[in-house]
Amino acid sequence: MTRARSGKTVLRDRKRLRKLTKGYRASRHNLQRQSRVTLIRAGVYAYRDRKVRKREFRRLWIIRVNAACRMRGMRYSQLIAGLVNARVSLDRKSLSEIAIRDPETFTKIVELAKKHQPVGLK
Repeated sequence: MTRARSGKTVLRDRKRLRKLTKGYRASRHNLQRQSRVTLIRAGVYAYRDRKVRKREFRRLWIIRVNAACRMRGMRYSQLIAGLVNARVSLDRKSLSEIAIRDPETFTKIVELAKKHQPVGLK
């Protein structure tokens, strides 16, 4: 009786796996077991770091807005509290972009926030 060999499906899966692990170092790209484990781990890191990227960008925007506020004699928390009281709905990303690209407009935003300061933060 003839011996059963790995057919097209197994070879196709291995080819797909090898294509996905292209660029990995040493045996991580050409040994089946190691490449499969490495690919799973890479997927875990990718999933986790998609969430982390959002956190890091928000931290960056807050740092930029805080630096721009302090140049105008105000703290970040005071700016946000003033904007909330003034019912201005600008997110951190847009505030950061305004602070970098249009300093005059950001100065006006800071003045508006100073005008609407809560009593406890003055």
